[in-house]
Amino acid sequence: MSAMFRITLPDGSVREVAPGTTPADVAAAIGPGLAKAALAAKIDGEVRDLNRPFERDTNLALVTARDEADALELTRHDLAHVMAEAVQHLFPGTQITFGPATDDGFYYDFAPKDRPFTDEDLPAIEAEMRAIIARNEPFVREVWTRQQLIDRWNQQGETFKAEWAAELPEGEELTIYRQGEWLDMCRGPHMASTGKLDPQAFKLTRVSGAYWRGDQKNAMLSRIYGTGWLNKKQLDQHLFRLEEAAKRDHRKIGAEMDLFHLQSEAQGSVFWHPKGFILWRQLEAYMRRRLDAADYEEVKTPQLMDARQWEQSGHWGKYRENMFVVPDEIPNTEDEGAVLSGEGDLMALKPMNCPAHVLIFKQGIKSYRDLPIRMAEFGCCHRNEPHGALHGIMRVRQFTQDDAHIFVREDQLIGEVRKFCDLLDSVYRDLGFEKYAIKLALRPEKRFGSDAMWDWSEQSLRDAVAAAGRDTQEYGWEELPGEGAFYAPKLEFHLTDAIGRTWQVGTIQTDTVLPERLDAAYIGEDGNRHRPVMLHRAILGTFERFIGILIEHHAGRFPLWLSPVQAVVATIVSDADDYAETVAAQLRAAGLRVETDLRNEKINYKVREHSLAKVPNLIVVGKREAEEGKVALRTLGSQAQTILTLDEIVTRLRNEATPPDLITGTAV
Repeated sequence: MSAMFRITLPDGSVREVAPGTTPADVAAAIGPGLAKAALAAKIDGEVRDLNRPFERDTNLALVTARDEADALELTRHDLAHVMAEAVQHLFPGTQITFGPATDDGFYYDFAPKDRPFTDEDLPAIEAEMRAIIARNEPFVREVWTRQQLIDRWNQQGETFKAEWAAELPEGEELTIYRQGEWLDMCRGPHMASTGKLDPQAFKLTRVSGAYWRGDQKNAMLSRIYGTGWLNKKQLDQHLFRLEEAAKRDHRKIGAEMDLFHLQSEAQGSVFWHPKGFILWRQLEAYMRRRLDAADYEEVKTPQLMDARQWEQSGHWGKYRENMFVVPDEIPNTEDEGAVLSGEGDLMALKPMNCPAHVLIFKQGIKSYRDLPIRMAEFGCCHRNEPHGALHGIMRVRQFTQDDAHIFVREDQLIGEVRKFCDLLDSVYRDLGFEKYAIKLALRPEKRFGSDAMWDWSEQSLRDAVAAAGRDTQEYGWEELPGEGAFYAPKLEFHLTDAIGRTWQVGTIQTDTVLPERLDAAYIGEDGNRHRPVMLHRAILGTFERFIGILIEHHAGRFPLWLSPVQAVVATIVSDADDYAETVAAQLRAAGLRVETDLRNEKINYKVREHSLAKVPNLIVVGKREAEEGKVALRTLGSQAQTILTLDEIVTRLRNEATPPDLITGTAV
């Protein structure tokens, strides 16, 4: 008799099972409810099929819908296979390529026989997918040889799959998954059958083009996207978020509010209009007040720096392909690899500010008593992002960071990170964000510095977050292996916006590499030279992206202190024009940003137009208001009007427009 396998369950209990037993068998032995709920198994932490037999003594956890991350991954993977089967059934001769799960759904790339697919094909494909789900076809895992795969794909006319199979290594265990007669190469895992999917919890969303293997020299394929969830409620919530996101799109609202535009003459750079730049200036002024109050010193550094500086810092090797170089090619010399001196120096637009701040730090002798030095810069940087990665003002090539570097002694690090966490928390709340998560990005595989340095840096950040009381579930505390920068671990701050999306914005990194590479030092209490620790930190990230996030979070309805136009005084009749100008003048004298609308248009037309432009306060005046010295106030989103005296409207709006840091006294 074969030896029994010991299966350890999450509660610590152990079951002995015979070879050939599957996780599904264990689930059934525990109870019919668990057997029905189980979607897959975690074998020593790895998600596997429920019907794949145990191979050794194992720690077993059964995956159910409560394990949402794993359950969604399985669901979306299954839906991709179901979609591919549906497409090949409806459109014979279509070839399949690849179909992965994504963050909110799945896609599959196809090579249609007759014509590219269009969005009009999606309802029929959805209907066929539901028929496949209703048939409850089992997902069956099989191990094939490479030659079997090649033969199968050639027989079926699947030239793309045959090409891929021919490149797989000989001797490697290759698997396919079959549902009914349809199959595809796949590592898995999958759920037990198509019937585990909720037929009402998915939707095909769009069709686009995609090159085979991502290379524009290859054949153009049809990519069908879908979104998939565990139940219809989740799908409805997701579709609602998409609808809301479309309404809040910063590009759409930016045009309606006349904030900015983008055009091909300056790809990846923003043309800020007067109203958009008012928003920028208000945000910048607020951040400057907060930095002044927190004892930062503001600096300004050059746009162009010698390539040798970037090489010494380590950025040349890591970022060269994303840097704008002047000239963009090294001139011909006897030594083509040389960086020329004199007028032929190779220069680069800075992609970040940190090396320049080290150069300022190195001017003059620094003592241990001088630290910490908090050096801030609203620094304009350039990165040559791929054209396809550009997205409105969220991803651009020219951007301005709310950047700062804090030079500290090792014994000061935890206190400085804690102060930063408190400052960041206050700023986010002032800007309307109540929820954010903190994640610790740990050392990547390719990195500078010793393991001991990384151990110390990572633990210091853990200790600092703990000291700030933010290493808790409330703050979504999580560690991300391999996600750190090449020179330092970092804390990432992920904002949650009004419709539940998350945005990675703020960051702070503990860097001992750059001070070493650029020879930054201070004189310690012992009279010797010591390396400072350099904290790279940002709260907004970049002004461009953060303003885009603000637009979408507030749907253009900014807090009054940020609004480019805080009020419009609109007339009902031309007899009130002079009074409207008087009202506007008094509001401007109180420091408010006010426009007048004296056009010969009906007041309902003016209300609609200014509502579309997200003007927060519409002050309506007619002949009666002019005679009585009053105004009718209509706030954005409200149908009601409030009648106020001129003094009352000035006092009310002045108070409402005061920036939050000036109310709380957090600014200087």
